[in-house]
Amino acid sequence: MPEPALISIAAALASRSVVSLYKLVKRKFSDDPEATAVLEAAEGVAEDTPAMKKLQEKLAEAQTKDPTFARKLQDEWDRAQVANQAETGGVVNSVTGSVSGNVVQAGEIQGGISF
Repeated sequence: MPEPALISIAAALASRSVVSLYKLVKRKFSDDPEATAVLEAAEGVAEDTPAMKKLQEKLAEAQTKDPTFARKLQDEWDRAQVANQAETGGVVNSVTGSVSGNVVQAGEIQGGISF
């Protein structure tokens, strides 16, 4: 089973929610048509799909074979996580992966919410 961070990274890649991360992986996979196809097949899919599992496996394989890439991938992921942290009193709204149903993203709500 892939490590939790790798699952989150794969979800971010599938949704292209972190552009710099996507570009890093696309560049890494550019010389490997199979890996590129796996990345493209995972676009927009849910986390529990076979396409997503294949992407997680390809990422794990690339990390094992290339420690420099593994470090760059983790560094880029860490930067993305810091970018999603609010300052004191701020709000960060983020939804990744597939969402089924309603999602509310808000800072402060006065009153109720209805769907």
